[in-house]
Amino acid sequence: MTPPYLARLGMLALMIFCLGAHAGAPVAQVRIGFDRLGETAVQAAGLADVATGRPLTADDPARIASVSKLVMTIGVLRLVEAGKLDLDADVSPLLGFALRNPAFPETPITLRMLLSHTSSLTDAAGYWNVPLGEDIRIITGKPEAWDRQHAPGTFFRYTNLNFPLVAQLMEAATGERFDRLLRRLVLFPLAIDACFNWSGCSDAAIARAVVLYDETGAPQKDDLHGKAPACAVIPANDGSCDLSRWQPGVNGTLFSPQGGLRISARGLARIGRLLLGDGQLDGLRLLSPASVALMTTPVWRFDGSNGVIGEEDEPNRGGFFCAYGLATQVLAQGDGKACRDDLFGDGRRRVGHSGNAYGLLSGLWLDREAGTGVAFFATGVANDSSGAHSNFSATEERGAAGW
Repeated sequence: MTPPYLARLGMLALMIFCLGAHAGAPVAQVRIGFDRLGETAVQAAGLADVATGRPLTADDPARIASVSKLVMTIGVLRLVEAGKLDLDADVSPLLGFALRNPAFPETPITLRMLLSHTSSLTDAAGYWNVPLGEDIRIITGKPEAWDRQHAPGTFFRYTNLNFPLVAQLMEAATGERFDRLLRRLVLFPLAIDACFNWSGCSDAAIARAVVLYDETGAPQKDDLHGKAPACAVIPANDGSCDLSRWQPGVNGTLFSPQGGLRISARGLARIGRLLLGDGQLDGLRLLSPASVALMTTPVWRFDGSNGVIGEEDEPNRGGFFCAYGLATQVLAQGDGKACRDDLFGDGRRRVGHSGNAYGLLSGLWLDREAGTGVAFFATGVANDSSGAHSNFSATEERGAAGW
């Protein structure tokens, strides 16, 4: 039973939250500035959990949404460096089935295309809802999963489905389960207590979980009450969650590689410092400088007609995909008219990734020339394009500049 004084604190926190939500303020927000040597500024405000009145700190992990793609790609490139994956080989042999656009059956699809959203896949058939024990081909086999107007490698369309397929390739190449593989390749070496779908996070991290609220203040995700979810994946069709049924390279959606990373702003800043250090952090080399350069160099640039510059599942948000590398957005590359991607409003080139889901907006952005970066997220906010000098949201522009 909750002690009366804690119940009163919870009610007070809820009242404070409601006043803030009415004014359009985030439920919680955190921002860390950093350079190659360490953190340079830390700001945190609001509540990680409204019901308990728990304040947000820079160490509290949140579902960071699509910034997950950037983090997992560090693991991908480690496997490329080890010779286990090839960016430009046809992925079909490793997947164990023919991944082909039905309208272009002779055109191979490569890992580089998947990582740069130029594969010709779409999210129209889904990208996450494959139960344990099922095969991802229940999605990729649907006609609507494919853009039949554009051949692979010729057109940009931001597609979450690309990244479960990348996760499958990683599993097939190593025989390891994706969540464990990312901990081994990226998170453990960097001393980051983070995980995908809460699988492998410490009890202490789970106890600090950030509850995600939508802009109305309704809880949407990770209202954990201090305990890990009973099932870290979509259960099997019979309702069971026996992960011994997992098979490598069959269902890459299981641990939500496209957006399911739980990580703190402080952990995200360490990822940023790794990339500012050309693949080295605190004396540990994880990637070669060449791999970091490859990751952050545009594969695709918008020329006015060669891509979709918005997020197709977000009708109120878009128009900021102007250049894209390997799971990295490159900013200040747009024309300032149709494509407005100058999040910081200063015309400087930055690389990183944005994220939005369940009322959270996030970003990890690096000015590699200046050697500086910022990691931030906010909860309980609208996913829109309300920015003053970009097609990002006003919340993200404030996160870039400082709350």
